[in-house]
Amino acid sequence: MCGSDNMLCDICKKNDATVHVTKIINGHKQEINLCEKCAKEKGELSFVPSIDFVSSFGFQNILSGIMDYMSSGNNEQYKTFDIRCKNCNTSYSEFKKTGLVGCSECYKNFTNILEPIIKRVQANLDHTGKVPKKTGKNIIEKKNLLKLKEDLQKAVSLEEYEKAATIRDKIKEIEKQIHLNKDSKKEE
Repeated sequence: MCGSDNMLCDICKKNDATVHVTKIINGHKQEINLCEKCAKEKGELSFVPSIDFVSSFGFQNILSGIMDYMSSGNNEQYKTFDIRCKNCNTSYSEFKKTGLVGCSECYKNFTNILEPIIKRVQANLDHTGKVPKKTGKNIIEKKNLLKLKEDLQKAVSLEEYEKAATIRDKIKEIEKQIHLNKDSKKEE
């Protein structure tokens, strides 16, 4: 790639790609890497019309644009709130402008506002980023195990004992597999 580690735009093949769009349509994943100019022309981020395309793209810029988009129009659910973080006193309005929270407590204080937005943007509240190839399987198994343990507690609290027993069996199977993997690594 022209002697640099930067990825080139898939459209113009000249500029560095600074916008990476992943679309999943009917289970088919499509990735496109664009420079700012081509992203603007192609309208890949048209779902967030309030982003200032003159300035460079950045997470805060995109998040701020999403927040503005969600609070604009007739959607009463996202109208401007003037609630403040109980810990750092950051207001929701400040968060909307900058896309930055003041502290980790802001996520808890703004949770009723942020959860629907996060769900709409990424379809899930759980972060499921990339995992390293060597240890990835182990990480995924541990995440699955934690999720199953949460599901087990929920099933028991709802008195869904048959479902709880099924989940318990899955947990035992995964724990057994993890234990076997550890033993096989010790032998190597």
